[in-house]
Amino acid sequence: MPEMRFHIRWPDGRREACYSPSLVVKDFLTPGESYALDDFVDKSRTALNIASERVREKYGFACSSAMDQLARIEVAARRQAPDGHVTVESFEP
Repeated sequence: MPEMRFHIRWPDGRREACYSPSLVVKDFLTPGESYALDDFVDKSRTALNIASERVREKYGFACSSAMDQLARIEVAARRQAPDGHVTVESFEP
């Protein structure tokens, strides 16, 4: 299963490399785009849940790394200004 990283910049300027076990993130996020904080979290949640389910379909268990990444995104988002924007900087295979 092709995994990837999506590199983001939080509203406070901090950069983070996020993990996905599937390329499905490319269906929800676009490099160079900036997303309202809530929208970014929603899109990430949807993409990472789909990615985890793809792992379940292939291997018989959900992807704990995808769920850990989602939890990190949700925690980090709570530390940001609610009207902030997250920029997707790049994708890395």
